[in-house]
Amino acid sequence: MPQQPHQPQPSESSEPSQSPRAATPPDAVTPPYATEATRLLCAGTYLDPLYRDRVIDELYVNEQRIVAPSSGFDAARVLAHALRARRLDLAWSGAIVGLWLLGLLITDTWLILFFVPSVMLAMASRVRGRAERPSLPRRWFAFYLRWWSRFFLLGVLAVTLTDAFSGRSADSSSAGTPTYDSAGYPTQSAPSAGNPALSFLRDYFGANSSLGSGPGALRAWLTIGVLVLVGVSITVQRGQVTRALGAELSRKGFADAVADPAYRTGNARSQRIAGRIRTEQHAPLIMYQEAHPFCGAGTAHDTWVLAVELRPDGMKTQRPIGNRSVLETIRPLLEQLRESSEFARHPVRDRLRRLEIDECVFLPVERLPRRETAPYDDEVFATHRERAVEEGAEKRRHFLRVRVGGWDEELVVTVFVRIHTQGRMLMLEIAPHVLHPVREDFKDADRVAHRFRHNNLLGKAATTVPQVPRAIVTAIVTLSRTVAYGWRLLTGGYAGALPEGPALSVRELGSAPSGSLFQEMDVDRYLRSVQDRIAHGVRIALAEAGYQTGEFVQKIVNISNGGVNIDSVEGSNFAIGDQASASTTTAGTTTANATTGGPVPQKGPDTP
Repeated sequence: MPQQPHQPQPSESSEPSQSPRAATPPDAVTPPYATEATRLLCAGTYLDPLYRDRVIDELYVNEQRIVAPSSGFDAARVLAHALRARRLDLAWSGAIVGLWLLGLLITDTWLILFFVPSVMLAMASRVRGRAERPSLPRRWFAFYLRWWSRFFLLGVLAVTLTDAFSGRSADSSSAGTPTYDSAGYPTQSAPSAGNPALSFLRDYFGANSSLGSGPGALRAWLTIGVLVLVGVSITVQRGQVTRALGAELSRKGFADAVADPAYRTGNARSQRIAGRIRTEQHAPLIMYQEAHPFCGAGTAHDTWVLAVELRPDGMKTQRPIGNRSVLETIRPLLEQLRESSEFARHPVRDRLRRLEIDECVFLPVERLPRRETAPYDDEVFATHRERAVEEGAEKRRHFLRVRVGGWDEELVVTVFVRIHTQGRMLMLEIAPHVLHPVREDFKDADRVAHRFRHNNLLGKAATTVPQVPRAIVTAIVTLSRTVAYGWRLLTGGYAGALPEGPALSVRELGSAPSGSLFQEMDVDRYLRSVQDRIAHGVRIALAEAGYQTGEFVQKIVNISNGGVNIDSVEGSNFAIGDQASASTTTAGTTTANATTGGPVPQKGPDTP
């Protein structure tokens, strides 16, 4: 059995590290490999083949790509379960294709008539697409394909059942076809009037069609037997998946990472890639792709940049101000957000108590000879951090990273803060990002597994029968994708390719478009709390260094209210809003009122 890779543990500053087998206290820090977000993403690889394939393609096939930062989850464990889910799916797909090939031989190709509606049903799903409300032509065409294939399937099934229970042979079933003498007169009439399904198919495909003659009793029973075996295979496969969801992927079993069977079935390549992922995914040094610098952080949320002139305050003594000094002023104010209210009678479980603050450096992945040579060493990172914090470089960038993981790491809010002083100007960059909760269908994995395990035989059969017609197409697609992946691994040259930055994040792929109202309220609360402390810290740093703060306060107020900052309004008239008005007083001061925004704030006092 391969050795279990080292799992990242919480920092010493937060809580003592917990063993994967130990019971986790209610308020303890859950390691990334055991979070609810990781569990749901692992379950998603069994429920959604498309998601599973994209995980494997990004993390396993393209091994030259550095993994995106994994905020609140373990991408290596998600990959392990994706590979395990594909192996299970591949094995059962091979079994289903084998049953169909055997059925074609023993039923004298009568089973191929069931393949036609299978293709049509698969085409109907592809035509409709995965959108909630596809276009009207898509819906109508998918509707036509779906019902045409169903009627066709019912007709073929009716003929098969009729021949099976009537007991007639294939030769006798064709005896009802009219024959003609030398003069062209019929010698007997078709006795198929008592078989409406056979008459319908003969009229539809023609009297001389092999379909119209029927399969005969033996081939009919063999056909039914093959279809039943396919249904049993589908049921057993679903049983395997539901057992996995109810055992190693249950809330109780998932915390035991050492006993996870997904780790025991990996090959040498998967173990090597998993080791690289664990080195990269939680490192403070972020190797990025130029087109997606914040890949893995989620959706950008009100990113803004503020620039103010450093104007000396004549009443105070000036001191040198640098990027590091401003960040050191901000950091303790952010740490105060972890403190509970002094009036709280019970332990406060607000997620701000687990607010994480660290410094990260973004480096472009270009010019890196190999993925293994990325500078993740602590000493190398310290050098990059000290050099990048005081520079305003374009490619290498230093950020103060503030992270809040709520809802069991399903809702992650990350705020990237960058300070830069140059040419007697101070630039403040704030880039908030939000990772939305995991998809609803992934969250329903426990309910789906529980319902299937506790359903009766009739209920399991009712859910399996509709899947039998399209099972062969699904199996062929699965085998084809596996062959394509194998061919790409052999001929793509990914192992020796130049390293690339992450193209996508498996966490973002598994996220819902938005969260609930409670979750959106939490996002606003986290962001407003963090941004307010950042602005307050910058204002204090400016005041302590002997610079005016009025302009900075005014711009912060404008940005916080969603307004547009205007540096100078002298000698100008302006108004904001549909029913706004503007006028100029005799002193040359412009005033404006708007129904949407109210009076425009004037410059405040130059006091901290």
